[in-house]
Amino acid sequence: MARCDQGYLCHICGEEVKRLDQSLLYLRYVIGWITVEQLTQQPEAHLGCTPSVAQFIVAEEFATPDLGEEPAAKRFLDPEFRQAREALLTAGYQRLRYLQKHRRQMPIAQYPLSAATPSE
Repeated sequence: MARCDQGYLCHICGEEVKRLDQSLLYLRYVIGWITVEQLTQQPEAHLGCTPSVAQFIVAEEFATPDLGEEPAAKRFLDPEFRQAREALLTAGYQRLRYLQKHRRQMPIAQYPLSAATPSE
């Protein structure tokens, strides 16, 4: 199969990232960490394959990993930083869930949180 027919492959596990709400790359885009031009230049990964980021997603429907005693575990971080990171990444994840259902009606320029309307 041609590379362009495979979709985005996770650079950690090698499997295809099939859903927008599983995508670290698109999470980074919707929260403003990368630009639209970087979507084709940056590596992709499943959120579940990146626990250092996924640990900050606080949502009932998301299996938030616990990093235990690892130094990067969020419980060892400054509380204000942790809360800000949780708010940002959780909002980004919720945006991905919304986009998973509605992205066909939206141009990619409207994916970022900064382009979201308050009612979403």
